[in-house]
Amino acid sequence: MILVVGLGNPGARYAEHRHNVGFKVVDRLAERAGNPPWRAKFNGEFAQAELAGQRLGLLKPQTYMNRSGQSVRAAATFFKLAPADVLVVHDELDLPFGDVRLKLGGGEAGHNGVRSVTQELSTADYARLRIGIGRPPPDFRGSGADFVLEAFAPLERADLDDVIGRSADAVALVVERGLQMAMNATNQRKKR
Repeated sequence: MILVVGLGNPGARYAEHRHNVGFKVVDRLAERAGNPPWRAKFNGEFAQAELAGQRLGLLKPQTYMNRSGQSVRAAATFFKLAPADVLVVHDELDLPFGDVRLKLGGGEAGHNGVRSVTQELSTADYARLRIGIGRPPPDFRGSGADFVLEAFAPLERADLDDVIGRSADAVALVVERGLQMAMNATNQRKKR
């Protein structure tokens, strides 16, 4: 089994925030897998699905971002998964809006949800799908933490469905061909 974790915050209040893009990707994967039922499990919403003949666990932690790792650790422990079997999908301030990048391990780049997962798994050696949300514009009044808790701008919303689709495609590539081949295909730079 591969555990695909979308990071976000629970509740309608946060649903359209930049920080919840991980939830949106996991929801898209569930749609592609025929909408398996979601259950309250592992301090999160959990569904089992199949993609390309591989069993997937789809997890949306309901612990709020800063404690996401508690949910991830509970699911990974229950299924006896190694960190290499975990793929965390999250927003990334350091990537321009719409960029999608896969990587294995590394730092947290100030992302509290990723930090929590790393602490709870006692390692940073798990796969991440980083979805670019860009930095706040120069006239933004507030911090990066404030920016991620805002809705996407109208121009971004017009492209968001495509970004979510490409992100789900990247996860499918990991499942079908493995992380290294998926990284090679996904991480190619777009011509600007």
